[in-house]
Amino acid sequence: MIDLALNYFDLFGLPPRYRFDPATLDRAYRQLQSEVHPDRFASGSAAEKRSALQSSARVNEAYRALRDPVERARYVLTLHGIDALDETDTALPVEFLERQLERREAAGAAAGERDVRALTALIAEVRGEGEDREAILAKLLDDDHAYRDARMRVRELTFLHKLIADLDAMRAALDD
Repeated sequence: MIDLALNYFDLFGLPPRYRFDPATLDRAYRQLQSEVHPDRFASGSAAEKRSALQSSARVNEAYRALRDPVERARYVLTLHGIDALDETDTALPVEFLERQLERREAAGAAAGERDVRALTALIAEVRGEGEDREAILAKLLDDDHAYRDARMRVRELTFLHKLIADLDAMRAALDD
């Protein structure tokens, strides 16, 4: 079984960085799952079954966290003792929040007019901004080791991902 004390990066044999090759993560995930999947231990003892279940759950948890750019950034910060989403410090720059409010208003108007094209363009715009934030995070976390500075970018990226999910849901509702 696996060592449950390993951090997510060590579990997959990856350097503890924001940037990495996703294909390497996918290969490591498939390899680990083939080794610890509970089906392999169906005829084992109760302890082996329990250990396989725990190991498989840990591998899945780590994989989900590292595949998601927001969760990966949060995890990197956690490894450096920083809680990116500390509920006592939720401030975001006013300009950023105003831009997101304008986008939500535009999305509401597009949805009201059943304008799928406008909504799709807005989604692409927000995705582009999210990709820009990911590039900034990669530099801050991997190159500059500016973990405290990265906190704000993680919160912004979290906000953008939530906005994208909401916009996608609005567009899906129009498709129905």
